[in-house]
Amino acid sequence: MPKEQKRKRENGEDKPRKKKSRNDTEDVQVDTSKPSAVFQPSGGRSYTLSVALAGSIVANAKSYEQKTFLAGQIARALAVFCVDEVVIFDDEDERTQQKRPAIGDNDNTAYSHPDHFLAHVLSYLETPPHLRKALFPMHPNLRTAGTLPSLDMPHHLRANEWCEYREGVTQPSRPNGDGTYVDVGLPDVVKVTDQIPPGTRVTVRLGDDAVAETVAPPAPREDEGYYWGFTVRQCNSLSNVLTECPFDGGYDITIGTSERGAPLSKVMTEPRFSKPAEFGFQHVLLVFGGVAGLEKAAKNDSELQIMGITEKNVNELFDAWVNVLPGQGSRTIRTEEAIWLGLMGTRPLVDGLNSQG
Repeated sequence: MPKEQKRKRENGEDKPRKKKSRNDTEDVQVDTSKPSAVFQPSGGRSYTLSVALAGSIVANAKSYEQKTFLAGQIARALAVFCVDEVVIFDDEDERTQQKRPAIGDNDNTAYSHPDHFLAHVLSYLETPPHLRKALFPMHPNLRTAGTLPSLDMPHHLRANEWCEYREGVTQPSRPNGDGTYVDVGLPDVVKVTDQIPPGTRVTVRLGDDAVAETVAPPAPREDEGYYWGFTVRQCNSLSNVLTECPFDGGYDITIGTSERGAPLSKVMTEPRFSKPAEFGFQHVLLVFGGVAGLEKAAKNDSELQIMGITEKNVNELFDAWVNVLPGQGSRTIRTEEAIWLGLMGTRPLVDGLNSQG
């Protein structure tokens, strides 16, 4: 090593210089201690995204902890992709359903009624943390639910955060009091003029001076565009997922998933999926089967049998029959994985709905 170079190194004069980019004119401090992807409403929206799945996927998990963790994985997907409704359906035949024992108030249903267990855990996770103790008594189904990752959705507000809407639970009535007091997770309860039984979950809009009013649960979404969590609905068959739809006119687009379907990426290029606003679509439903697929659900559904829908032509029940990931490297794609893939693949469709509000 030359003497001059050796001298510079010993004196620290030849330290490598940081290469500046063309626009690097000053140091930029990035705060990574707090999340930056905070949901921001962009105006009211009327469209909805729903997911339906067979509760039997819980039965495929062996231990109670695995079943709970599986529910947590699904809940995270629903929250991340702003799903408005999740439908848990039973894909077993009527005879098998009737043989199951009745559900008691304090029964662990993880093994006996997997669809009930999944719906119970999802409902718990969707509920804002400050309401859970009041709305969900101690139950075997929820024994380890507190260990699952937080969903941290926009309506899971902290006490120091402000939003004109909040979820609350009504308090016991007070002597000589008119109206109802509601715990919305703030230091002080708020009062509404409605008379509501205690222990009821309500959505409220806050005004000045702790004045509040109850609103319909979809109001934050429809009026301002907030993502306000998901409702949980249970059905005893695949056909009832469609016939018991809570939206006027039913679902506008129904997508069934199967390894025998067309590639999802190709289906999304069709005009009705790439430009749904032009067709006036409002309500989208994405359906996932259990371990044996939607074919099993169709085979065990007596109503579909009457309609001529069997495991061989169940694809005719949907507007699209898709494979969420053709050419997979694993022998099977688990339902909880397919949900993430399906929601990601249908994102362009949701973005198209967003263009019409």
